[in-house]
Amino acid sequence: MRRNWTTWVAGLAVLGLSSPAFPAGFHIREQGAKAMGMANAFVAQADDPSAIFYNPAGLAFQTGSQMSLGVTIIQVPETEFEGKTWLGEKNVSGSEFSGKQSARPDIFFPPNIYATTRLKSAPVAFGIGINSLYPLAKRWDTTSPFRDDVKEVAIKPINVNPTVAFQWKNLGIAFGVDYTYATLWLENAPYTTVFDGAGNPVNLNVGDLEVEGTGDGWGFNFGLLWKPSETWSFGVSYRSRIKIEVDDGDADLMVSQKAQDVLGLPSHVNTDGSTDITLPDTWSFAVAWRPTKKLTFEFDVDRFGWSSYDELALDFEDETVLHDETLPKDWENTWTFRFGAQYAVNDNLDLRAGYAYDNTPVPDDTLGPDLPDSDRHNVTLGLGWHNEHGALDLAYMAVLFKDRSVSNDHQDGEYKSEAHLFAANVSFWF
Repeated sequence: MRRNWTTWVAGLAVLGLSSPAFPAGFHIREQGAKAMGMANAFVAQADDPSAIFYNPAGLAFQTGSQMSLGVTIIQVPETEFEGKTWLGEKNVSGSEFSGKQSARPDIFFPPNIYATTRLKSAPVAFGIGINSLYPLAKRWDTTSPFRDDVKEVAIKPINVNPTVAFQWKNLGIAFGVDYTYATLWLENAPYTTVFDGAGNPVNLNVGDLEVEGTGDGWGFNFGLLWKPSETWSFGVSYRSRIKIEVDDGDADLMVSQKAQDVLGLPSHVNTDGSTDITLPDTWSFAVAWRPTKKLTFEFDVDRFGWSSYDELALDFEDETVLHDETLPKDWENTWTFRFGAQYAVNDNLDLRAGYAYDNTPVPDDTLGPDLPDSDRHNVTLGLGWHNEHGALDLAYMAVLFKDRSVSNDHQDGEYKSEAHLFAANVSFWF
């Protein structure tokens, strides 16, 4: 598991500019509390303002004007690693790291805002959604054996999605545009291997690296919703790839005194960097069944085109110390299966539950501590209270990751993770 330090400075800079997020790789599917209460099996219902995200064709069947304000509270996965890392195998004291490490707890709050209106003079509806589809927050202790990979990483994206929907008899059709803007932050402590006077390998801390940058990109989406009867509805939605281009990334390396002495490096290295990444396209196929007026079941299948994340390439303006790099990622296309149910207790109160099985796109060879991902089970509960003026929706999700054994250049051991999400949306009808 030996590494060259310039490779990892470059690689980590790329990682910071385009690191994936929890859950489902890059993707945050939880964009509305009503849908989340049913494990996000909502594409064939799409009957509240969050339809803009799940299936914009649902707007065609909604009436009047609506606004929904919401937030998803994500407790970042409580990740524990047991095993060995490159940094710990041959450290300065000659001992070998083999034990447990835990990521520091963190919470972040991706918001969602939706506004819709349906024309009275024509079967046409308009809407706009503002949400966060690719957020990330992960922190390990500054002294952890992963400090050469990542001490802290944060990505704060915002997505703006205007859309228009049309109704023709029992069929809804919608089209929309996506604009994504993201800011990022990364800290790590890159290391390299040097040799002492006796020819023994020693791990040398090169310094402390901070990376920040911004990027943006455009995409499109569409949806279909067919309601052949009051009992059945069928939905399809698609969201295109988005190429995020980062042209103003900044890498700042404070070189350690020992690295200055041994490697002859300057005390401070600062340079601009650029990269791009293509976020995956997504397909969703869904069917909803209403055996009674009080009870609704829905089954969804999502397909994520993660093969778009095949490599990461970074170009540095100043290559005196940092050098251009291309790192393989080789992510795989995946499928997610969702089942949700809703029961109307009375005219004002709904109870919800759901289950989803989510496959990870990350292969063993490129798994790292920034996103120690694995297949997972998602279990959800929710409730909604509504009247003629609006609605309040609440939801909870437990994300139960499968234990992930891995052996690659990052680590040799096993990850265990779990996460908890809470969501709330307040909606108003006008």
